Amino acid sequence: MERGDVGVLVQSAVGGDAAAWKALVEGLSPLVWSVVRAHRLSDADAHEVYQTVWFRFAQHLGRIREPDKAGSWLASTARHESLKVLKSLRRLTLTDDPQVLDRASEDRTPEQSLLDSEEAAAETERIRYVWQEFEELGERCRQLLRVLMASPPPSYQEVSAALGIAVGSIGPLRQRCLRRLRARLDARGVL
Repeated sequence: MERGDVGVLVQSAVGGDAAAWKALVEGLSPLVWSVVRAHRLSDADAHEVYQTVWFRFAQHLGRIREPDKAGSWLASTARHESLKVLKSLRRLTLTDDPQVLDRASEDRTPEQSLLDSEEAAAETERIRYVWQEFEELGERCRQLLRVLMASPPPSYQEVSAALGIAVGSIGPLRQRCLRRLRARLDARGVL
């Protein structure tokens, strides 16, 4: 087909002319088939690509900027779709070994990925609640618990010197602060 003819037919097909569409398909099908066949796809895959190319062409028909170059557009799309099929085939490994089919997959399933992401989101939410409730504790409790969370943990003598709390009071005060935090989290339904 001549480029000028292709441009006119595309314009007519955009306007709804069924005869123009039919002429485009008949005139440019050999081009599409030649590109698809050059990729040595199976008959089933080749037919699938051929249909996909024409479907994409129909979808984009009104948006093709240079109607006279519709043949180039079809050839490029046929190449792209053929390569996409070839790429998907590379991921598949055909085998008749039954032991391969019995092995557990090392990849995570979509379901497992979803569960993992939901668990991570729930854990993030729990941590956020813990820190919100921690900030609602009194200043003395927040200071003591922050110092005791340091890594490496300080000795009670160091805590006593830093916060001005008697060494014998640090343990009982820590327990009271943690009980308050637990009660706040229980009330919120976090624990």
